[in-house]
Formats: sequence, C-alpha cells, structure tokens
Amino acid sequence: MTVDEELGKLEDNIRRLKIEFEAYFNGGMPRPPNDTLYRVEQAIKKHSSDISRLNAGQRFRFNQLVQRYAVYNELWRKKLRNKEEGRETFVRGRGYEEEEQAFEEPVHVVCSDPDRENEKVHQLLDALLEAKRSVGDRTDDINPAQFQKFVRTKTQELKQKMGCESVRFSITVEDGRVKFTAVKAE
Repeated sequence: MTVDEELGKLEDNIRRLKIEFEAYFNGGMPRPPNDTLYRVEQAIKKHSSDISRLNAGQRFRFNQLVQRYAVYNELWRKKLRNKEEGRETFVRGRGYEEEEQAFEEPVHVVCSDPDRENEKVHQLLDALLEAKRSVGDRTDDINPAQFQKFVRTKTQELKQKMGCESVRFSITVEDGRVKFTAVKAE
C-alpha cells in the first residue's frame, strides 16, 4: 500500500471514528468505538515514527489529519468524562445534555413490614428512580419485584441486628452519586 493510500485510509478511519463516537454519545452504540480508535492511533504512530519518508505534500496532509484527530479526541474525552461522572443524561431525540432538574433531597421512609407497607416501598422506589435520573444513571435495570425483595431482606436483617421495630431508608444525592442507606429508626 502506498503512503497516499495509507493517508486516505487514515482519513476514512478518522471520519468513521467521528461517526461511531456520535452514535455512542447519542445512545446508538453500547460501548465507545475502541477498535477504530486503536486503528487510528496505530496509523498515527506509524507515520509519526518515520515522517522522513513522507514528501512535503504528504507531511502537510498527515499533519492536518493529526490536528483534526487531536481536536476530536479532546472533545470525545470531555464528553466521556462528563458521561462517566454523571453530569450528562441522554434525552431521546436531543442526545446528551446537562441535567436541568435537581433531585429534591433527602427522602426518608420508615418501614417495619415491607410486605404490608407497599405504598412506602413504592415511594422509596420512585425516589430512587428520580434520584438516579437526576444524576444521569440508568434506571432501566431496576426491577420493582427485586427492589421489594431487597427492602424486605434489609429490613429483616437490620431489625434483627439492631433489635429495633422499624428501619429508616434514606435516599440522597452527594457529589453526583445516589446514596441509598438504611439505619435503625429512632
């Protein structure tokens, strides 16, 4: 493969990488495009290590591609960091945006028998879902039946361990993270 063909392939891979990152940030891909990213970085390293074999026109084109990649890469790193830190949420049709609504905190629910206090468990579940949405965490992985079972088990454990009649569950958001705690009710 000639140098011009390799530079053309690098340009195509940078374009493909841009499209794949846009798809990832807009919810179309489950993971970042690490394979394409690796191919682009390897091609850049290969040509950077032996730049003397490029003529003036090829060096100019290569430097333009590297600069374009550097600009995109900085943007992608910022978006990834924001996404990982929960500072952005996915809004269908609009992509990722800064979260505007704040979680009304804290939420406290006192429970002694979760099987007979369904409304309290539902209140707790709703508060947890709202808190997770407010920081950009996923909520589709929470199963209401499993949550009910968790609250029942945790209530029984704490009542037995602490020798109390009821348990106070609290949901708060601190430093962009949801905290779910259970303590002896006063």
